[in-house]
Amino acid sequence: MNARISISTFGLLLLPWMGIRAQARPNIIVVLVDDMGYSDTGAFGGEVRTPNIDRLASGGLRFTQTYNSARCCPSRASLLTGLYSHQAGIANFTGPDRSAAKGPAYLGRLNKKCVTLAEVLRSADYSTYCVGKWHVGHQENPVIRGFDEFYGYIRGHSTDQWNVKNYARLPADRKAEIEYKPGAFYATDAFSDYALEFIRQGQERKKPFFLYLAHSSPHFPLQAPAATRDTYVGIYRRGWDVLRKERYERQKKSGLLTASWKFTERSAVPVDRADIANGYPGKRNPPWDSLPAKRREDLSYRMATFAAMLEHVDRGIGRILGHLEKSGDLDNTLILFTSDNGACYEWGPFGFDGRSRRGKTTLHQGEKLKNVGGPGTHHSVGSAWSCLSNTPLRMYKHFNHEGGNCNQLIAHWPKGIKKPDRWVRSPVHLIDIMPTICGVTGAGYPEKHQGRAITPVEGVSIKPVFDGGESLPNRTLYFDHFGSSAIRPGDWTLVRGNTRYNKAAWELYNIAEDRCETNNRIHSLPQKAKALEKLWTEWAVRMKIQQ
Repeated sequence: MNARISISTFGLLLLPWMGIRAQARPNIIVVLVDDMGYSDTGAFGGEVRTPNIDRLASGGLRFTQTYNSARCCPSRASLLTGLYSHQAGIANFTGPDRSAAKGPAYLGRLNKKCVTLAEVLRSADYSTYCVGKWHVGHQENPVIRGFDEFYGYIRGHSTDQWNVKNYARLPADRKAEIEYKPGAFYATDAFSDYALEFIRQGQERKKPFFLYLAHSSPHFPLQAPAATRDTYVGIYRRGWDVLRKERYERQKKSGLLTASWKFTERSAVPVDRADIANGYPGKRNPPWDSLPAKRREDLSYRMATFAAMLEHVDRGIGRILGHLEKSGDLDNTLILFTSDNGACYEWGPFGFDGRSRRGKTTLHQGEKLKNVGGPGTHHSVGSAWSCLSNTPLRMYKHFNHEGGNCNQLIAHWPKGIKKPDRWVRSPVHLIDIMPTICGVTGAGYPEKHQGRAITPVEGVSIKPVFDGGESLPNRTLYFDHFGSSAIRPGDWTLVRGNTRYNKAAWELYNIAEDRCETNNRIHSLPQKAKALEKLWTEWAVRMKIQQ
C-alpha cells in the first residue's frame, strides 16, 4: 500500500499537466469592480449590503494597502500582465497610438512585449474565461489575448447596462448561451449569468479554470433596478457627513484602523472649469446640510443607485459561491476581489449627466427622480459621495493619493490560505497578481511568447502571506497617471496631485504614522523629498514616461 502511494505521488510530480494533477491545482477567479471606494463593502466599513463579499473577507485575508494604477485601463493592464501599465503600453489611457511621438509607453493598448494571465494559464492547461469590461485596447479582444471564451464589451470605459445589443459573445462563431426577454436584461446580472455559465463549462472540461470577472459596476453611468435602488434612498438622505463618521466607527470596531489612521476632512474638489466642478473648483466638498433640499434628494438617488449596483455585484458573487459549494469546488478555488481605483470624483459634488465632460449636471425633481438609473440615463455620483466611498482616505480616482490608488483586496481560498480572517498590512499592488497566480498554480512566467521576448514581471508573489506569513519584505512601489505621481518606499510616500490647470507640488507623508496623509512633511524634510524624487525620476526614465 505504502509503496503504491509513493509511486503514485512520484508519478504526479512527473506528469505535470495530466488530468488528475490538474484537478489538484486551484481554480482561479479574479473579480474586479470598477470605481468602488475603499470603504464601500461591509467588510471595510460600508453600509452597502455585501454579505457575500463579506463572507469572502471573513473566510480569507483582508489586505489594507492594495495599490492600483489610479484609473480603470492602466489598472487592468497591471492586473492582467504583472507589469506597470507603462511597460504594457498603457501609460495613461487606451486610445490612439501615440508611441511614435511620445514613446512605447503610450501605445494605447496592450503591447506584444507582455503576456496576460490568460496566456500564461492557458499554456499551463487551464481553461480561461473573461466576462465584463475589457478596456485594454479594442484592437485585440480577449480571445486574441488568451481567453477561450468571452462575454461583455470591448470598446470604451462604460456603456448602457440596459441595452443587450452593447454586449458580445466571443469567439465570433459562438451562439449566446443565454437569451433575455425584452426588458429583463441588466448587464451586472448578465455578467454573473455568464460567469456561472463559463464555470460550468470549465468544470465539464475536467481541468482547472481561470475566470476573470471584470464588472463595470459601479462605474458611471449609474444604472440599477429601481426596486433595489429604492431600498437605499432613505439611507443616503442622511447625507455624506453622518455616513462618513459611521463608516469610520465601524472601521475602528472591525480592527481595520490603527492609531495611525485619522478621520479626514472632506476632500477638495479638483481644480477644473467652474461649470464642470459644479462651482467648487479647489474648494472642499460642501457640508450636506448646507445644500437645498431638492439638491439633497437628487444626490440621494444617485448614491442609492451606486449602492444598488454594488449590491447586484454581490448577489452574483453569492450565486457563484453557492454553485462552487454545491459542486465541491469552493475549497480549492482561489478568489481575489478588488477594485481598479478609488471612487470617482467626476466632476464635482453634484456629479454630471450625459456623456462624461460634455454632460452638464441636471437637478432631478419629482417624478423624474424615479427614472434615475433607468434605461437610457447617464449619471455620475459626484465628488462628495466619492469622499464617503473612500473613507477615511484622501482624494479620488485619477490621483495617486491614497483615496485614488489604494483599495481593498480580499483573498479567499480555504485549501490554500492558512490563518484566515485577518488583516494583512503589507503594501501590495495589482502587479503582484500575476506572480501570485503563477506561484499557486505552478504556471511559468515566460521569457518568450509566440517567438517574442517578454518583459520580466515587476510584481512579487503574495503567496507567503497565504502560507501564514504576517508580512512581505519591504520594496519600493511607483506610480504615475497623467502627471499625478508617487513613490512608496517602505513607510514613506512622496506624491503629487493631478490637476489640469495647475502644476501640482510634491507632498511627503509617513504612512506608518499618518495613514491618511494629513501631515505633509515636505518642508521639514526637504532632503528626503529630493532623494525620493530622484528615485521616482529614475523609474520614470526606465518606464519611458514623458515628463
